[in-house]
Amino acid sequence: MIYVKEKRARCAAALRDILISVSIMALATVLGFMLQKVEPTDAYVSMIFVLAVFLISRLTSAYLYGIAASFLSVICVNYVFTYPYFELNFSISGYPLTFLVMLAVSVVTSAMTTQIKQQESVRAEAEKEKMRGNLLRAISHDLRTPLTGISGAATAILEQKGQMPWPQEQELLHDISEDSQWLIRMVENLLSITRISSGETKLVKREEAAEEVIAAALMAFRKRYPQMKVNVSAPDELLMVPMDAILIRQVLVNLLENAAQHGGENVTIDLSVRREGENAVFSILDNGRGIPAVDLPHLFDGSLKVSHSVDASRGMGIGLSVCVTIVKAHGGAVHAENNKTGGALFYFTLPLTEEPVCQSKM
Repeated sequence: MIYVKEKRARCAAALRDILISVSIMALATVLGFMLQKVEPTDAYVSMIFVLAVFLISRLTSAYLYGIAASFLSVICVNYVFTYPYFELNFSISGYPLTFLVMLAVSVVTSAMTTQIKQQESVRAEAEKEKMRGNLLRAISHDLRTPLTGISGAATAILEQKGQMPWPQEQELLHDISEDSQWLIRMVENLLSITRISSGETKLVKREEAAEEVIAAALMAFRKRYPQMKVNVSAPDELLMVPMDAILIRQVLVNLLENAAQHGGENVTIDLSVRREGENAVFSILDNGRGIPAVDLPHLFDGSLKVSHSVDASRGMGIGLSVCVTIVKAHGGAVHAENNKTGGALFYFTLPLTEEPVCQSKM
């Protein structure tokens, strides 16, 4: 299956390069005829075809196309645009130099293009490795903390062998249940980010009412935080947004839980959706402690330092990385900032028009 996909990708790339080469050569030929009517000399035509060779070498992915274009350009200039027209004449003064210049341009440009693309590939791979490392560090922390709590509570109950007072035992059992639910959500987030990043999960985007998706996310959030005050606002008119409703609900729940966990005591959350141009904007604003300035650049890359977090027992890295992955797969973007009047503001945009989205792989 992988071999078939790679073969298709190579065929698609080759077809693209052929179309680019043919289009540029055709355009150069048309411009050559137009210039020939204005100025009956082949000097300008030669420069046009040198430019064509340069563009083909730069825009295609192999030496072959640039070198082939240089041969065709020289022959085209000689046969079509040089007197006697539509006859090959290899004794024309300067002909060898023109050919060598075009060939040198194609080879040098192709070599530079290949080197640039290789450097870009190395940088992209380095960024991917950095992101993987950041996510692994975040995962190790976020999983270790609830597992330690479950292990400690279970050990305490077992060591007491029924001698522990029921209220205390009930509290430990409640902690075990809470940490277990946290692990379940963590695994769900990890599965989502893995499937989307690897391309295994294809988005099923349908027109969904933004208010209904918000209501579903709020219902899931209140199961864990029934006492948390959340104010909801939406436009008067029905706002239909192309989305995978289940994944966007997960984004909203992650951001709501993040506000509840890191906003501090007695935090109030404002959840809203509005239309801005061709985008729907979902906002989660709280009146809590806000985001430390040192944390802002690392909120969405999974590298948030545990020591900077307000609540070290509940890391934010994975949940926010999942939000970024899901929203980017929808063609949107996620942002975070501190509110001027206090608290943190997280918001993300989703396009209101259905466009094909290329999923980036990690």
